[in-house]
Amino acid sequence: MRVLSILAHPRPDSFCHAIAERARVALSRRGHDVVSCDLYQENFDPILRAAESATSGLDAEAAFDEIVDDPIHDYRADLVRAEGLFVVHPNWWGKPPAILAGWIDRVFVPGVAYRIETGEGMPEGLLNLRAALILNTSNTPGEQEQAMLGDPLESMWTRCILPFCGVTNGSRTVFGPVASSTARQRTDWLASIDGLVDAHFGVFGSQE
Repeated sequence: MRVLSILAHPRPDSFCHAIAERARVALSRRGHDVVSCDLYQENFDPILRAAESATSGLDAEAAFDEIVDDPIHDYRADLVRAEGLFVVHPNWWGKPPAILAGWIDRVFVPGVAYRIETGEGMPEGLLNLRAALILNTSNTPGEQEQAMLGDPLESMWTRCILPFCGVTNGSRTVFGPVASSTARQRTDWLASIDGLVDAHFGVFGSQE
């Protein structure tokens, strides 16, 4: 299974980086082909240009032909080829880092992730993802996040982006509060990632 891994955190020593590396190793050991993208390390440009901002009438050919010499072409191609998606990012003010929001704006575009013919219609999902797993870190207790804000990242990923792009097997797990966690807690959280990988991607392929 070809799994696209997206990491968005500026500090290499962050717990997000530890999560992404643990998942990459677990996926590789199970025979999956992992394509890893560290958006900060790659200095991804999150700014959506006017020419990229059309919301209807684009097909896959149009979504690629005009950017053949642009790095964004490869990001879109990786998403189209992916059978699994793994995303790691922190919860900042109830949203992902700006660099990841920009990646979504520029990569999850009409003709690549979805198709919509009119402004009144529902998107038709185009992705071939058989599974998607979103892992977040947070410094807000889960009960407080839910009570005060309704967990906006849950809505963003599992109610909006993934289902509208054709992904029916998608879920999200949150680790935290990280700032007040102990070394033992972080070790246990990392160990749990192996089980999450098996639950979401193990059924689709292994070394056996």
